Amino acid sequence: MRGPVYLALATASLLVICSAAARAQALAPSTLHFTSSEPETKYEPVQVITKERTQAITKEKTSERKLPVAHYRYVTPAGKRESAPVITQYYPKRIVYPVAKVDRHIDRKLMQAATIAQERAHAHSRSMCWHYVKEALLASGVIDSRPKSEFAKDAAQDLVSNYGFKKLSVKDPFAAPLGSVLVYGANRTAGHVEIRTRDGFVSDFRSRTPSPRPLLGVYAKL
Repeated sequence: MRGPVYLALATASLLVICSAAARAQALAPSTLHFTSSEPETKYEPVQVITKERTQAITKEKTSERKLPVAHYRYVTPAGKRESAPVITQYYPKRIVYPVAKVDRHIDRKLMQAATIAQERAHAHSRSMCWHYVKEALLASGVIDSRPKSEFAKDAAQDLVSNYGFKKLSVKDPFAAPLGSVLVYGANRTAGHVEIRTRDGFVSDFRSRTPSPRPLLGVYAKL
């Protein structure tokens, strides 16, 4: 009886071994590499982004983020509907005003008058512009007597008729030469008069910008 039993056991063992060998062969890779003990590393293609490409991408993203500009709508006294853009950002840049140029043809005493007026002027207007300009012109020796005109808008006629001043071909107050006298008109007020300084304008007060009134003319003694 032992013979058939051993034969059956041997046959079963042989079947198990053959099945395990077949399974291992199925799981094993088709090709084996014995040249290196380390696993193989795969390299994927990499896209190189240059500086120009980066700038182009940044520009595209910036243009995509543009938002519509808000506008303030209003009606003018004439009944016309208009709008103005609303400023939402502040740019801290200083406004640089042009410096007055020196004209060698005008009387040098006018430059001294500008310095005197600058020293005597106040921070704010006292509605005595023509009075302070008269005093500066008289103190510098440009004129030898005090002008009799009362209103500032009449200063031009007084200076030309009685003190030898000439009207210059200047339309822009910032282009007025150093020491020249600027006269402004007005319909219902006394007007305004001021002297051009190196970095602004002066009368009874100092200002970096000229008067907003209509400019009658720029005058100087040659």
